Amino acid sequence: MSKKSMAAARVLSQNLLAEGIYDLWLETPIAQDACPGQFVGVYPTNKSTLLPRPISICEVDKERSAIRLVYRVVGSGTAEFALYQPEDYIKILGVLGNGFPLEAAAGKKVVVMGGGIGVPPLLETAKRLAAAETAVKPVKVSAVMGYRNSETFLSEEFAKYADMFTATEDGSIGTKGNVIDAMREQNIEADVIFACGPMPMLRAIKNYAQEKGIKAYLSLEERMACGVGACLGCICKTTKVDHHSHVNNARICTDGPVFDADDLDM
Repeated sequence: MSKKSMAAARVLSQNLLAEGIYDLWLETPIAQDACPGQFVGVYPTNKSTLLPRPISICEVDKERSAIRLVYRVVGSGTAEFALYQPEDYIKILGVLGNGFPLEAAAGKKVVVMGGGIGVPPLLETAKRLAAAETAVKPVKVSAVMGYRNSETFLSEEFAKYADMFTATEDGSIGTKGNVIDAMREQNIEADVIFACGPMPMLRAIKNYAQEKGIKAYLSLEERMACGVGACLGCICKTTKVDHHSHVNNARICTDGPVFDADDLDM
C-alpha cells in the first residue's frame, strides 16, 4: 500500500522533450517511498481547479530526493505545469497507487512495453530491473516503445538499461505499426511483460500475452478525481469481486494502476 501525504515540491528543472511533452524534476521527500509504476497528484495553483492531476513517476533519484515527471499538456492544469520554473514550489499528493511487481521478474526474460505518454513510467521500471533491485537479476530486459512519429522521447535513456526496440505509426523509425508488430517482427521473447499505454494497446498486449503464455502486468491510464479511492470515478471491470464495492470493479487509483492482466475484464 502506498504511503500518501501532501507535500511541497521544489522545481529543479523543466525541459521540452517533444511536441507537448515536458520533462519535470521535483525535489520532494516522496521520492524516498516511490516505486516504478506509481504516480502523484499535482495540484494546479489556480483556485478554480480543485482536483490534482495524476502524473506517473518516470524516474526516481533517492540521493537527491527527487522524482521525474514526464507529462503531456492536455488541458488548463497541465498547461500551467508547463510554465513552472526552477525554484518554484508546487503542492503534490503521493505516493499514489500500486506499482509494478518487480519480484515477478526475478530470473526471467522481461519486456517493458509503452505507448505514447505510457512510455515514461516504464523508464524507472527498466532502470531497477537492470540494477537487479529485485535481488535476482533478470535473464534479459528488453524495451518496446510505440510512438506516433520520429519524436521518440526517452528512447536513448531506455537503451542504457535494456535492448531497445521502437515502433512508429508512420514508420519513420523502427517497425511501422504498433508494439505488438515490433514484438513479432523482431522475434522478441518474454516470460513477463510490464506495460503502460492507451487501452487499445493494453488490450492487444493482454491478448498477445495469452496467445504466447506470457505473464503480463498492465498499468491503466485513466482520468481521476480524488486519486485516493473515495470517489469511485476511475473504475475498471475485473474478473474478481472487489471487496470495497462488492461487484466486479476495481478502483484504478488505489487497486492499480498496475493490474495482473488476468484480473482485468477488457
